Amino acid sequence: GTELFKVQYFEKTAYLAQSPQFYKQMMVGSGCERVFEVAHVYRAEEHNTSRHLNEYISMDLEFGFIENENDIMNLEEKLIKYILKSIEKNGIKYLELLGAKLPEINRSIPRIELKEAIKIIEEKYNKKGLEGDLDPESEKLICKYAREELGCDFIFITNYPRKKRPMYAMPLGEEGTRSFDLLFRGVEITTGGQRINNYDILINNIKEKGLNPKDYEGYTEIFKYGMPKH
Repeated sequence: GTELFKVQYFEKTAYLAQSPQFYKQMMVGSGCERVFEVAHVYRAEEHNTSRHLNEYISMDLEFGFIENENDIMNLEEKLIKYILKSIEKNGIKYLELLGAKLPEINRSIPRIELKEAIKIIEEKYNKKGLEGDLDPESEKLICKYAREELGCDFIFITNYPRKKRPMYAMPLGEEGTRSFDLLFRGVEITTGGQRINNYDILINNIKEKGLNPKDYEGYTEIFKYGMPKH
């Protein structure tokens, strides 16, 4: 879903690194049940906006034997709380230098489905015409709602439609997926979700996206031998 930086590598074309998600998924299937990495990411897209970076350091993870996407959000929430406590303890001088205020999570990060978020934005802020996703203004509005009505700077938006999610996203019902975005002060900061772990469903989903399964055989092969929910 993003533009790639191409590099001529001898007689072949190479690309600067993005997410190694497929490789991490294969590691989960091979017995490494939880895998994470921290690495540079490069994307050839707009970089002079408040929503885009063409180079950043990413932390991403895969882990197996989950029940559903809520397990992922639970883990992410614990991680964020730990990070905030660590900054409060060890980075106070930087907060003072920047005049920055740490966000607070009193209990837990609220979770609402995308359809509910759109309904709130339409009814409370009189913004119409949203369908299947949130535009930049809507992300700011739902974060405003989360802060003022729910007392949190963070909010999970869940159950994005299948047409808006990649071929590996686990379906939920006829149109939804077990996926989510985490929004913070008006900007999406993470994306996650349960993956498809069944070989036949994965192949069918690849075809439904208009892609050729043969192009992904190096990735899909391991699913033939059994893959835990991840």
